[in-house]
Amino acid sequence: MLRHTGRKRNYKHNLRLAVLLCFTAGMVNAAGLFAFSVLTTNVTGHAALLAHKLATGDLRAARMVGLWLLLFLTGAFFSSCCIGRAGQNKRSVYTLPIIIEIMILVAVGSLGHTYDQSVIQTEYLAGSLLFAMGMQNALVSTISGYVVRTTHLTGMFTDLGIDLYAFISAQRKNIAGIRRKIILRLVIIFFFLAGGIVGGYLFLDLKYYTFYLPAVILVIAMFYDAFRIRFNKMINRIKIQERKIPEETK
Repeated sequence: MLRHTGRKRNYKHNLRLAVLLCFTAGMVNAAGLFAFSVLTTNVTGHAALLAHKLATGDLRAARMVGLWLLLFLTGAFFSSCCIGRAGQNKRSVYTLPIIIEIMILVAVGSLGHTYDQSVIQTEYLAGSLLFAMGMQNALVSTISGYVVRTTHLTGMFTDLGIDLYAFISAQRKNIAGIRRKIILRLVIIFFFLAGGIVGGYLFLDLKYYTFYLPAVILVIAMFYDAFRIRFNKMINRIKIQERKIPEETK
């Protein structure tokens, strides 16, 4: 799911990636909104908010929003640096950004209960989530060949509209490929929304501990491929042993 890049990557890998990581991003976005009244997975709204604060002369708030924009950009840049230095074809390219994201989520979940709604705490707690989501979005985009983006839906709805028109107007020989694109877009949208709904409901009961769950999902995503490969090898060994037993009894 994460370890396959380039030509080794296929449609199923992108589907699995969309399911887990979009669900995670949706949870973080909703929990961040409940916790800090800040959308933490995209920057489009923050750009408008920055313009509003500048126009009304609220320079302190404008500085805070500007910092959030910069942190999301820095997260994407850092993730890209990790991939670029390691080489895109190496299986461990995703390890460091994912580990840092897990640490940020655990830290926010642990420190959130000390949150007193001060400007400084809002600035840094929400900003750390924006940095983490910038990392995740850049990482997933690069690994999937810029097919999957997990932290926002604007582009997905746009692409879905384009693909739906292409589907009804395309020739039959091209329909299969377009259908696969539509399914992937729908999976991304559905699991982002599902993650948001789950994150919102959980926050009402678990409060800041809600951020632990996306961290656990990221751990599962990190080790999914390794566990799956070992499991398949174990199954193959059992099958080989089962074939040998009848031959030995002859």
